[in-house]
Amino acid sequence: MKILDRHINEEVSSADECSTAGDLTTAFGHLERAHVLGQASTYDHTRVHWRMFKLALQMRSPREIVGQIVRIVGAATKTPFGIYPLGNTGGANVWFFKPMPIPDDLRDILNKAER
Repeated sequence: MKILDRHINEEVSSADECSTAGDLTTAFGHLERAHVLGQASTYDHTRVHWRMFKLALQMRSPREIVGQIVRIVGAATKTPFGIYPLGNTGGANVWFFKPMPIPDDLRDILNKAER
């Protein structure tokens, strides 16, 4: 398994564990980290937004639900063309195309994955 896949899957698994424990805010944070790591892959980008959508339903957040529907479509149709803002965490609280600083630990993972 590639290094990037492993780290994305770890964040998704951590999100699942937090969600099961009822800590939806921390779960969403793990999905945001998975989003930063996976947004260059159409599969991972779309998968993470789908997971964010399901979590938004649990959170009963209309803004996040609608935001994730739009982002799922965007991830599936824009990512194959390399259209995505680096570092964007993927939540509805952030503009779709806003680049954001990448946390150092995630930048290290992305750099290792490029080698």
